[in-house]
Amino acid sequence: MTRTRFAIVATLVGASVAGATAAPVLAQKAPEFKSVLAGKKVEPPFKGQAEVEFTQPATKRNGDTVTTVVKVKNVSAGPLARLTIDETWFDKGGNIVGGSKGTLPQMLAPGAVDTITIQTPWNAKMNGNSWNFSHANGAVKPKRVKSLDAPKQPAAKPAAKKK
Repeated sequence: MTRTRFAIVATLVGASVAGATAAPVLAQKAPEFKSVLAGKKVEPPFKGQAEVEFTQPATKRNGDTVTTVVKVKNVSAGPLARLTIDETWFDKGGNIVGGSKGTLPQMLAPGAVDTITIQTPWNAKMNGNSWNFSHANGAVKPKRVKSLDAPKQPAAKPAAKKK
């Protein structure tokens, strides 16, 4: 019985000592953290079906790799997060023989132009390819254009000659 009493007393003394030493630790004030984004304007990424313009992709074989470079422009109302192009390669019979994807790691602001590079392992059966565009928050409606640098407005008509 004395062992039991000793164990209970030892437990109570240990708990009171632990509580007394923990109290000063709890009384310390946490350091103040400053926001990384303080004073910066952050626009949330676009959600839903986005619209993107792109130029004809340039595809080249470099040894055992086929590299496709696509120049894209965001024509949506908001920035696009993780714009991705999935490239699928087919043989002459229409069977899938390979594919890969390219992604922009940063957001693409409205009106901004950037380049996506896709690298796919070479396969001798490759005959044709297709692209599927998407972004982190939805689908993408791509539109192929001749140039992304050309102005969208029609040229002004010359003044009519006076008689």
